[in-house]
Amino acid sequence: MENKEVKDFSQVPGREFSHVNKITGYMRLAMAAVLSSGRSDLNILDMPAGNGLFAENLRQYGHRVTSGDINSERPDFVFVNMECPLPFGDASFDAVVCLEGIEHVISPAHLVAEICRVLKPDGFVILSLPNVQSLYSRLKFLFTGTFYLFDPEQNCHPNGLLIDRGHISPVTLVQLQYFFGEFGLQPLQITGDKIKKKILMPIYLFIWFINFSLAWLKNIKNKRDDMQKLYGFLNSFGAMTGRSLVTVWSKPRKN
Repeated sequence: MENKEVKDFSQVPGREFSHVNKITGYMRLAMAAVLSSGRSDLNILDMPAGNGLFAENLRQYGHRVTSGDINSERPDFVFVNMECPLPFGDASFDAVVCLEGIEHVISPAHLVAEICRVLKPDGFVILSLPNVQSLYSRLKFLFTGTFYLFDPEQNCHPNGLLIDRGHISPVTLVQLQYFFGEFGLQPLQITGDKIKKKILMPIYLFIWFINFSLAWLKNIKNKRDDMQKLYGFLNSFGAMTGRSLVTVWSKPRKN
């Protein structure tokens, strides 16, 4: 797919780029993950950059940030179409931050491959996405056949325009484990932001107990450390209840 110039959004009624105007829960968790790395003056790629709010906050801590997006919200933005090869060389960045972006592309696996390509050895990725495996999302799927935040009426076909497709690719933690594992990256941290529909907590606890019990039985038979770690993440409180998953992945050093 070739990069195309942004066209007149008026051709698609009601479809423009949507940005958050404040620091969200998943942004705070992502910021905490960067700061907890203990590394200073990181060269970071932030995409999709939205309105540049998250990058602004990263720069306040002394990091160098490249903001990539298909919109031209700010003059310093680099044009980045996440459905195309990223316009950066191999091993260009110490860290890549991709918040609420992977669900907007047709091929999430291709995006992960490009993220891993531009990431330096010993670098890390922070990726957040709608939590389709949350207990609330599971209940919604049970009764409606659609995951939370993936209602089809909110999507559109761009028809050649560079606009937001909407939430078209529900991605699970198991898929992310496989996508990043293909390039040798390992999960460092999996957590969730705000709890969706706290009133359903008694139901959540019941389902969580069943999931935890089944995972415990699996781990008795399965001695693989990576699978035990994955099941631990899958059944963590954040993964079970968070509106968004915030994940951190590390790229190994070259031997």
